[in-house]
Amino acid sequence: MKLEMSTPHVQYHALEIVLKDILSATKPRQEDCAIRVHIINEFRAVVESVESLRGTTVEPFGSFVSNLYTRRGDLDISVEVPNDSLVSAAGRRHKQDILKDIRKALRKRGGIHNLQFIPNARVPILKFESNRQNITCDISISNILGRTKSKLLLWISEIDERFRDMVLLVKEWAMAQNINDSKSGTLNSYSLCLLVIFHFQNCRPAIVPPLKEIYPGNIADDLTGVGDIVEGNIRDACAANISRFREKLKLNNSSLSELFVSFVNELCSSLEST
Repeated sequence: MKLEMSTPHVQYHALEIVLKDILSATKPRQEDCAIRVHIINEFRAVVESVESLRGTTVEPFGSFVSNLYTRRGDLDISVEVPNDSLVSAAGRRHKQDILKDIRKALRKRGGIHNLQFIPNARVPILKFESNRQNITCDISISNILGRTKSKLLLWISEIDERFRDMVLLVKEWAMAQNINDSKSGTLNSYSLCLLVIFHFQNCRPAIVPPLKEIYPGNIADDLTGVGDIVEGNIRDACAANISRFREKLKLNNSSLSELFVSFVNELCSSLEST
């Protein structure tokens, strides 16, 4: 349903206050970040205790790395395996075996509950809840694409602080509307981020550039070779392109409430036309 403002100035001002209150209750505090860092370090110790996983590294990604997580947001962690195949069937089976080894080590270590192994998902994962604030953790293997996407969202959020605020608000709005669960055929968090990016690209003046102006290649295709070198090349290219965009950026003075209302209305219009 579209949002109508009968007396725009007064209504936008009131909505701005409400949105700020929502953000105040949603944005993670320093302790929320510290707890997640502690969970990552605990999990790293578990992985290091597994003989077959010597030489692997543990890397967070997702909304935590993008700084687009809420206080109750989950935690995505990738176990990076040197020279692991990202696409072959053998690589997939290898990842499933690694997750089984990690599951065994987690059961032995304790400190978690609701441990689930989901081997046949598009990306095989191990899911559990930490006893620390019941934070849900999703573990995958060699998820370099997920890690790179997370960093891309972080770089975009640094263009304009309203992007982060809008993503957090849209996540809360989607949750209230029960449209934030990909398992039930609705939208996951990454899709919501893309919708906000699209909206900001279509504002006048634009707040963020087209993604092809940030990185003209295909990240999925370009993620070949030595991980650190490839990621560094992508990072440098994105940083240079974002810097060029900011140099020619025209100021957009839209308030958060104006951006939120126009986002909801444009989304409703798009859905009505399909």
